[in-house]
This record gives sequence, C-alpha cells and structure tokens, in this order.
Amino acid sequence: MTEISKDTVASVHYTGTFPDSGEMFDTSREGDPLVFLVGHKGMIPGFEREIMGSTVGETRSFTLEPEDAYGHPTDEMVQEVPRAMFPEEMPLDLGMMLMSDAGPFRIVAITDEVVKCDFNNPMAGKTLHFEVEVMEVRAATEDELAHGHAHGPGGHHHHEGEQDKSENDCCGDTNCC
Repeated sequence: MTEISKDTVASVHYTGTFPDSGEMFDTSREGDPLVFLVGHKGMIPGFEREIMGSTVGETRSFTLEPEDAYGHPTDEMVQEVPRAMFPEEMPLDLGMMLMSDAGPFRIVAITDEVVKCDFNNPMAGKTLHFEVEVMEVRAATEDELAHGHAHGPGGHHHHEGEQDKSENDCCGDTNCC
C-alpha cells in the first residue's frame, strides 16, 4: 500500500473552512480531486506536512496557522503602480481584485497618478482548517519529477506546441505547462 511521501503524486478531496466562523472558502467535493506532486512546493507547507504518511481512503482533519499556510501579510507586498499602467478605459474601484503577471492583487488606494496594489495572498494572515480524504497515491514518473508537477488526469496536461509565457511560469520545458 502506497502512502503519501516526497516524490509521490497524491489525489485528494478537501474542504477548507475558516475555523473561527466555519465558513467554507474552498472545496474539491463538487468536482475532480486535487492532484499534486508531493514535496515540490506545489502546496502550502502545512498541508503537505499534515497529509504525509496517509494512505488511500484515509481522512485527515487539521488546522493551519498562517505561518504554515499563506504566511502573514507584509508591507513589502503593497506597491504603488502608475495609473498609466492600467488601460485608460478600465474602471478601477477600491477592493477590486485583478490579475497580473506577478499574480492576483487587490486595489487598496487610487489617485489620478498612482494605484496602490496589495499583492499579499488574500489568504495571508488567516488560520485555515482542512478536511482531507486521500483518493489515490502513486509514485511520480521521471517526467513529473523533472518538471516538478503532476501530469495527466487531474494534473498538468501537455499540449503539443504549447509554449511557456515566461521562465517563471513552470518548468521551463517548451512542451510543458
């Protein structure tokens, strides 16, 4: 029986809630399980630590403090961006979430010249509770280990001729990601 360990591919169903309110923030239960290569920084560190050693059919329940999840918000992640960097016709509102090459960000202040953007993960600073059921565990293939992520159903699908958007997008293989 294979157990979750470094260099295995885990397939899990999970439900994440905020322990203080019980409010659900995410779940895989309505769709496909989450599939990931264990030990290659594809998941928040506490999540991987808490499911290590579990086997197919096993369930785990755990709570992660911010330092084991998305960390704490930092002032360094709040940046002023020139208003000219946004399309002139784009309406901007406080609290609006947008996507950039650097990832998602929230608008926290707007002037005629500058838009202050918070690039902290929206989950930074939050305590998270997870209910996880292990659906499948298998040894990772050599390709998965070389690329640093799971392939195939539930993992990454390769498409012939697919090109990287940047060196930081994934594994750097022009036939991957």
